[in-house]
Amino acid sequence: MEQTAKELKKLLFNDKQNGVDFMSEEELKICDDFCEGYKAFLGECKTEREVAAWAEQTAKAAGFVKFDEFGAPLKPGDRVYYANRGKSIILCVKGRRPINEGVRIAAAHIDSPRIDLKQCPVYEDGSMAFFKTHYYGGIKKYQWTAIPLSLHGRICKNDGSFVDIRLGEEAGEPKFCITDILPHLANEQYARKSSDLVKGEELNVVIGSRPFKDDEESERIKLAILKLLYEKYGVVERDFLSAELELVPAFTVDDIGFDRSMIGGYGHDDRVCSYPAFEAILDIDEVPEYTAITVLTDKEEIGSDGNTGLNSSYMKYFIEDLARLEGFEGRDVLRHSKCLSADVNAAFDPTWSFAYEKSNASFINNGVCVTKFTGSRGKSGTSDASAEFVSWVKALLENNGVLWQSGELGKVDVGGGGTVAMYVANLDVDTIDVGVPVLSMHAPYEIVAKIDVYMTYKAINVFFTK
Repeated sequence: MEQTAKELKKLLFNDKQNGVDFMSEEELKICDDFCEGYKAFLGECKTEREVAAWAEQTAKAAGFVKFDEFGAPLKPGDRVYYANRGKSIILCVKGRRPINEGVRIAAAHIDSPRIDLKQCPVYEDGSMAFFKTHYYGGIKKYQWTAIPLSLHGRICKNDGSFVDIRLGEEAGEPKFCITDILPHLANEQYARKSSDLVKGEELNVVIGSRPFKDDEESERIKLAILKLLYEKYGVVERDFLSAELELVPAFTVDDIGFDRSMIGGYGHDDRVCSYPAFEAILDIDEVPEYTAITVLTDKEEIGSDGNTGLNSSYMKYFIEDLARLEGFEGRDVLRHSKCLSADVNAAFDPTWSFAYEKSNASFINNGVCVTKFTGSRGKSGTSDASAEFVSWVKALLENNGVLWQSGELGKVDVGGGGTVAMYVANLDVDTIDVGVPVLSMHAPYEIVAKIDVYMTYKAINVFFTK
């Protein structure tokens, strides 16, 4: 019997599916419940240090123990972790197969675009005190003015002690702000290129305005602020030279839309993938066939360089240590391993449709996005997964009921971006990007769909367990 056009289209077309049509009411409820945990995490963990500390504490509570590279070989089912300098962490569940048959790696980054303080940040001008800053990662600088900011980070002292700061998140705490010029006086600003509406050296943060009383010294407002910091934290101006302090949006994490189908908040890129990668390894109930590894890494937003970024060797050394304990070389493991680089993609936005090639874009509520290659223009700065590995991932997801879609990061000549995928692939590991489509990526307040968050978790979990 000849097939109808409708039947042929269902067979032959690669139509995207909205998760509401794909998922049962029961699974939608599971999805929404999972995202409540993610919302709590996103609101609590706004920096890479906070994520790494949360992950270590949560992993220990779930039975993970600190990895001993000089101890006995891991037994199937053993759960270990390796914390790297307080800003990245690796979790591992030993599988049944010998380590030289390869491991399954899910790698996500836990840093996000933000405003860092300069080493000598405090100054006074125009009857106010300010912080001088240096932005971190790709941002539209004008988006960071005239919004409430909170201060997070660590100040290290010469005696080896340190002070952790988290100020501006709780009710009643002071917040901070970068000012903008009023539109009535903005003609000169309007004449600038859009990329220079606010310049880097203009991202100055207001931190106070009341001078130190009863004294004729200069810089009395700066003095009053430093006196407050000394009384509260025991730090002096010189301690800023050995500090890592970050300003992030003091926004809450919220349901978006009348139907509550989306989540708005700061730092979805890439904590919206790091949380599913973390939960996926915690939720391994039975001993997996292959050893499962989740890597939560730092520095991706600035190129992954540095000893807490994946362009360094800490993950490779961890796998080499696992291999050595079983009598193998690290390369024996890596060449047989597979990796899901869990990172976000740009969701199609009809308001800004000029930047997307619609048939190759990702859409919210259409599931986890599988990105064969990232980079920019001529695929620069990407690993470009092989057809064979794409086929393997595609079959894995479809055979286990995971809603997924493919997508690119915008039109070919418009721009592009990178992930940690190429650094893992360079170790001779089959690697591909998977993750959540994001609206307003790199803005202080980004939006994702709950269905896509849950499907990213489900994708990584079946990758570990099937």
